[in-house]
Amino acid sequence: MTTTITRLAAPALTAHRGELAALLVDIVAAGASLGFLAGLDHEEAAAWWDTLLPSVEEGSLALWAARGADGRLEGTVSWYRESKPNGRHRAELRKLMVHPAARGRGTARALLAEAERAAALAGIVLLFLDTETGSGAEHVYRSAGWTEAGTIPDYATDPSGILRPTTLFYKHPKHPKQAGHPGHPGHTG
Repeated sequence: MTTTITRLAAPALTAHRGELAALLVDIVAAGASLGFLAGLDHEEAAAWWDTLLPSVEEGSLALWAARGADGRLEGTVSWYRESKPNGRHRAELRKLMVHPAARGRGTARALLAEAERAAALAGIVLLFLDTETGSGAEHVYRSAGWTEAGTIPDYATDPSGILRPTTLFYKHPKHPKQAGHPGHPGHTG
C-alpha cells in the first residue's frame, strides 16, 4: 500500500472541493454515519466542505487527505482545537472517512496516526471523538489504542434515518520524541 497523506490548507481545500464532495457523497451512500442523511447530493456535500474554510484558514481546524498510489482521494480526517481558554489543550477528532473502495488497506490507520502525531506536535494532550456504536470505525479506534469513555443511546440517525447510539473515545497522543522512535523510552522496534 502506498498512501500519501498531506495536510490541506485553505487553498487546497478550495481547489479540491469537488473531489472532497464526491468522497463524502460516496461514503454517506455506503451507509457511514457522518451527520448526513441518504440522498446527499454533490452540491450539498461541497457546501459542507465550504463551511470548514474559515476554521482551516484561522488554524483551529486541521485537515488531512490521503491519496492512493494512483493519486485518487481515498480519505480524510480532521481535528478541531478547542478555542476556550480552559480547553486549548484538547481537540475533537472529526470525520475520519475512507472511501469504501479503499477500505482494508490501512488508510484509516495512517490518517489517524498522522492526526495524532500532528496533535502532539501542536501541544494537544487530549483527543476525543464520537462514532456510531458497532461501526467499523469503532474497531479502528479500539485497535489504535483509543479508550472508550461511554455510550450515548439514540444519539444520531444513520443515513437512513434510524436512531443509533454513539460511543465516545479519547486518547492522549504521544509526542514523537516520547515513543516509537529509536533512542527514546517506549520504542518497540
